[in-house]
Amino acid sequence: MSEFAGNGYLDMELLRFTTAGSVDDGKSTLIGRLLFDSKAVFQDQMEAIERASIQKGEEHVNLALLTDGLRAEREQGITIDVAYRYFATPKRKFIIADTPGHIQYTRNMVTGASTANLAIILVDARNGIMEQTCRHTFIATLLQIPHIVYCVNKMDLVDYKEERFLEIKKGLKNFSSKLDVKDVRFMPISALHGDNVVMRSKKMDWYDGPTLLYLLDNIHIASDHNLVDCRFPVQYVIRPQSKEHHDYRGYAGRIAGGIFKPGDKVMVLPSGFTSSIKAIDVFGGSIEEAFPPMSVTITLEDDIDISRGDMIVRENNMPQTGQDIDLMICWLSKQKLAERGKYTLRHTTKEVRCLVKEIKYKVDVNTLHRMEDDKGIGMNDIARISVRTTAPLFHDKYTRNRTTGSVILIDEATNETVGAGMIK
Repeated sequence: MSEFAGNGYLDMELLRFTTAGSVDDGKSTLIGRLLFDSKAVFQDQMEAIERASIQKGEEHVNLALLTDGLRAEREQGITIDVAYRYFATPKRKFIIADTPGHIQYTRNMVTGASTANLAIILVDARNGIMEQTCRHTFIATLLQIPHIVYCVNKMDLVDYKEERFLEIKKGLKNFSSKLDVKDVRFMPISALHGDNVVMRSKKMDWYDGPTLLYLLDNIHIASDHNLVDCRFPVQYVIRPQSKEHHDYRGYAGRIAGGIFKPGDKVMVLPSGFTSSIKAIDVFGGSIEEAFPPMSVTITLEDDIDISRGDMIVRENNMPQTGQDIDLMICWLSKQKLAERGKYTLRHTTKEVRCLVKEIKYKVDVNTLHRMEDDKGIGMNDIARISVRTTAPLFHDKYTRNRTTGSVILIDEATNETVGAGMIK
């Protein structure tokens, strides 16, 4: 690790992105191409993929095998679970979530996309906009992914025709205009041959935009986090009680919003007591400012009774506080969502119990229509519900802060995560 640290590797900006699209649109091939062309594949991995491709009787080296790690995936040539891959360029580090395209794996896409800065949605140039294109765009906007890149793939199979790309682009623009999308890009590519993935395509000289890797390397993500509303959910209270640090009392956690500096006046919720920040500590010493998504330890000038689940905020910028919460929920369990059902609700570092008061409607993610008569919420369904918690939550709308605006529901009997919710 030291050699990376010397090169500033640990300080590099991290971009998380997810891939989505219909089955066989080429998501795994695209990621394989990105990894291969950016020299992020080890030689033994490459040799294993070459052997597997020959055994299958394929003409080209099948780069999709780089991400399809499960045996069932390799046998069927599809992605079933979320596959995470890591690579870096001299400019940035990347975490890729390769999510499945099948309708029955919508919950996997929600899992993979929940922390992403950017979503790549693939569209097959031959088939155009499919049901899954609309579904994945809707989920990406529901999860407030700031940047969406539509990659029109397999351009080699439509003779690299500009007219076909423009036709699909027009349809995608019409659909995405109905949704809350901040930044949308369109790109013609061939993942199989590497056109416009890492290297510019000579066969599509009519396209004057960036390649995919150039876009990933340079897209501005620093302002994707909420730097206005100061939110620090306390995860752990640090009391070493050693001779060296006899009176040390620090509050550890990950910053969910805003910028904190020593000397700032802060308030602790739920007690309402106020104090000032004495110091902000990280491994290796103290720092002068902290912002999302840094993990830090904050010490205060006054001794206040603070425990896990409390939140440090600014006096003049408070989150909403309440026990009646409205949620958009993606249901992850085979057991249906029960109206009047009781679940454990986890929000930032706080855990409470809750009761489902009302199922308001289910969303048809293909047409975006609300189905108010259908209250049967099963696996992969998305619905609007309201819950009442046993203790107040300090929350923001999901559209304002993805960290303080999200919750998960847990089945009390099985301890299974059954729902992912966004506060409305």
